[in-house]
Amino acid sequence: MERKRIFNSIVAAAVALTLLIAWNLFKSVSPTTTQKQTSLTLSAAISLSKALGEIKTVYQSSNPNFTITYNFGASGALAQQIQQGAPVDVFFSAATNPMDALQQSNLLINDTRRNLLTNRLVLITPKNGVALTDFKQLADARIKKIAIGEPKSVPVGQYAQEMLNKLGLWGQIQPKLVLGNNVRQVLTFVESGNVDAGIVYATDATASDKVTVRLTAAENLHSPIVYPLAVIRNSRNPAAAKAFVDFLAGDRAKIVFQKYGFGMAHQLVSYN
Repeated sequence: MERKRIFNSIVAAAVALTLLIAWNLFKSVSPTTTQKQTSLTLSAAISLSKALGEIKTVYQSSNPNFTITYNFGASGALAQQIQQGAPVDVFFSAATNPMDALQQSNLLINDTRRNLLTNRLVLITPKNGVALTDFKQLADARIKKIAIGEPKSVPVGQYAQEMLNKLGLWGQIQPKLVLGNNVRQVLTFVESGNVDAGIVYATDATASDKVTVRLTAAENLHSPIVYPLAVIRNSRNPAAAKAFVDFLAGDRAKIVFQKYGFGMAHQLVSYN
């Protein structure tokens, strides 16, 4: 009888120990409330890719359970994707028009919208290309091909068209135009030497050692280059999206944006 009692005690202790070990293992691999993974998808202008790549690393270093997926492209095309129901939490545009279109469709959480960054428009050539000193030289016979973004969907192309119209050049140079799907494609056309010149953002030009910046457009020749961002109304995690938008507008992210040549918009006011 005594042996049976001792045996039962040993078995009970072993079972208890096994359950304790199993529970501790369960806790170590199962997310708790504070460890729960949070995922966000951010659609952003491709000109932001390098800066946002670094910001992602900075943010995730202090938020290890936070997963950010970027979808880069032309702002107009990204806005169309959102209008068509793409699962996006945050939109970061290189122009106000695509963001306005989403706001008019009631697709934004309005009090999250703000203007964050600015940029400049520059004329570039291949590294050892023609040394242009005036935008009007784009009409010269020696300039055979000029790359710009597709004006209908690519903001940098819209700004370029505005500038060329104001300078009276648009009609003259249209036969020379090679249209890119986004600003990085325009940059690639120039880097490869497939075109004689191109019009891109200053931030993209300075990131390349294969092109030379020849001219910077006066700001009164085109609409202000402003980068707005906002949380999408159908965000799967609006609280986390708002927190990330606040981080993007904060001092730590500002250091990264300025490192890549972006200016900061004067007004960070929300749209109601």
